[in-house]
Amino acid sequence: MKYADFYQRSIATPEQFWQDEAALIDWNTPFTQVLDYDHPPFARWFVGGKTNLCHNAVDRWCLPGGQGDQPALIAISTETNTERSYSFNQLHVEVQRWAAMMQSLGVRKGDRVLIYMPMIAEAAFAMLACARIGAVHSVVFGGFAANSLASRIDDAKPVLIVSADAGSRNGKPIPYKPLLDEAIALSSAKPSRVLLVDRGLAPMTRVEGRDVDYAALSAAHLAAHVPVTWLESNEPSYVLYTSGTTGKPKGVQRDVGGYAVALASSMKHNFCARAGETFFATSDIGWVVGHSYIVYGPLIAGMATIMYEGLPVCPDPGIWWRIVEKYKVTRMFSAPTAVRVLRKQPPEFMRKHDLSSLKALYLAGEPLDETTSSWIADELGVPIIDNYWQTETGWPILSIAKGIEDTPTRLGSPGVAMYGYKVCLMNEATGEECGPTEKGVLMIEGPLPPGCMQTVYGDDQRFVDTYWSDVGGRMLYSTFDWGVRDADGYYFILGRTDDVINVAGHRLGTREIEESITSHPNVSEVAVVGVADKIKGQVAVAFAILKDAAAGTLEQDVMAVVDRQLGAVARPARVYFVTQLPKTRSGKLLRRSIQAICEGRNPGDLTSIEDPSSLQQIKQALL
Repeated sequence: MKYADFYQRSIATPEQFWQDEAALIDWNTPFTQVLDYDHPPFARWFVGGKTNLCHNAVDRWCLPGGQGDQPALIAISTETNTERSYSFNQLHVEVQRWAAMMQSLGVRKGDRVLIYMPMIAEAAFAMLACARIGAVHSVVFGGFAANSLASRIDDAKPVLIVSADAGSRNGKPIPYKPLLDEAIALSSAKPSRVLLVDRGLAPMTRVEGRDVDYAALSAAHLAAHVPVTWLESNEPSYVLYTSGTTGKPKGVQRDVGGYAVALASSMKHNFCARAGETFFATSDIGWVVGHSYIVYGPLIAGMATIMYEGLPVCPDPGIWWRIVEKYKVTRMFSAPTAVRVLRKQPPEFMRKHDLSSLKALYLAGEPLDETTSSWIADELGVPIIDNYWQTETGWPILSIAKGIEDTPTRLGSPGVAMYGYKVCLMNEATGEECGPTEKGVLMIEGPLPPGCMQTVYGDDQRFVDTYWSDVGGRMLYSTFDWGVRDADGYYFILGRTDDVINVAGHRLGTREIEESITSHPNVSEVAVVGVADKIKGQVAVAFAILKDAAAGTLEQDVMAVVDRQLGAVARPARVYFVTQLPKTRSGKLLRRSIQAICEGRNPGDLTSIEDPSSLQQIKQALL
């Protein structure tokens, strides 16, 4: 089938299209209406149908004659030198035990459970147990600072918090319990119970009457049998917080049925999933990739999924490739930042492993530059498939659906619009659609397809005000990203709308300037930000990492590259050389923090920063 025909069917006859896709999951009660869009922009999918995420991820693979004895969850920690593998049958037992524990602590259908955990198997058990009993989980990235955690506790008002003594990073324990205790003290919504997994990494002080030891409670529920709670398709499955411009985090609320269908569909069409194979996403469950493509997506597809705690370069830069070889990984999902880190390592660490099982590498989370894409494609000899999406959408907006048609990828582009998404590029000034090669804001005409956010948790008006606008009678969702589309329908993301630099009236995407600078043979990585300027409004300032600091590369050498490729208007006012850039632990550049430092402002919330010393380098460079 031609992908263009597949896509057009999803847009022209969405109800019939998604009714067909809904057959990919199990329904306890059939839905009576595919789509209810009577109250735009709120879309309700598979109305009246009852299903369950945990059943589709675990139970249905444990039926007689099924694949219950095949691997389901493989938890690997190079921080603690442990590897644990669970079959679907064993996962079924563990999840029921966790469900029973939660129920014994007073958790009921619709209650919120906040999960503040490292990348260990118990975190996945907790998520699946919530799904099983109809509780709404909210996973917060392990190690988040107390203030940020407190704001999420106040918003979600969890009945139970699940946590651990500590996580670990590069062999150093990161105590969670003191952060959690401080967050609870700061919050006004006090959870009645806290369930704690003791890994033996850091001492814990337990609060009498509130804190519960996982090991002791687990022993009391070893043979628990907890039936699935069937949920109407539009009941909430989880809340995942993403930063808000007002300082108050936005709780992205997702449904049950639409999400299950979207994941089953994307695993088939985007990730070419086959039951019995192994999927390895290198993200964290604290991010949306971890929800969709570590925990739920691969399991719904009947694949084994790998949860990895550790760095890509420890104990050596070959660790990920050793995992691929050992567990015969067929599909791998990572981020461009991680690939850039590996690119700096000696190539023999990759080349000494048998990677013949690997069929494709998928990358997302930030723009993928051509240099990085070409390098990893040459090294692995498999397709490198970019994909672009958001916490809010839950699955790719732009990509290449190789499961439909083996369409070629295009360097620098995440691909074409995915089925179900009515993607358009809009001119902010005129309110009209952009033509090929014209810059515009990437928007999606409602209704959003299944799997996307239902609303902002507890604040429908904020959902409408933040994301939606009526443009010429069309209800449009804004991604807040600038992009262009070529004549063949391939999109290129230029950066956030607040990352677009207005230099003397010229709008320049940071991505364009960064791409130009990284084409310099001695530049390995760069961050470009717009800095306020009294004369020009803004000027571009670049911070670059050199491959060889002793090579004598000068600031004017880099500027000359930009001059040749983009013209003098795009030339950075300054290029500073550093050895590391401020990033989150998921690999995203903290451009707003860099910009704030350049302008003498407070860098803002840094709870997710990978290495605080990287910001100090920015400050030193400016002196």
